[in-house]
Amino acid sequence: MPRHQRGRVSASSPAGSQRQLRVGELVRHAISDILAQGNVHDPVLEGRLVTVPEVRMTADLKLATIYIMPLGGGDVGDVVAALERNRKYLRGEIAHRVNLKFAPDIRFRADERFDEAERIERLLQTPAVKKDLDKPE
Repeated sequence: MPRHQRGRVSASSPAGSQRQLRVGELVRHAISDILAQGNVHDPVLEGRLVTVPEVRMTADLKLATIYIMPLGGGDVGDVVAALERNRKYLRGEIAHRVNLKFAPDIRFRADERFDEAERIERLLQTPAVKKDLDKPE
């Protein structure tokens, strides 16, 4: 293995490089703190708790995709729209809190993993699937 590749995770791996993961986690903590402190003045976000389960960074660290989920679900589209409206402010706050050469551009997406897990659980409970799962091997 060439010397320059030892001890590094390939940037083409699905999880991304160690640097992408580390910066994503720093951005996740920063945006979580900003939202928890109620610093975003938007009627849709006021009094609403929003979780940030994941932030994915591009390989060049110039774009952060921030996955969010309002606690209690519901109105996810409204929350994403409110965060997008306040993107400039949030990007500036992230720049102050995360020490990077350039502040990444940010975009917000609804975290759909919970919906997908619920859909799979319902599927596993259907009679046809239960019958297949209960078959002896």
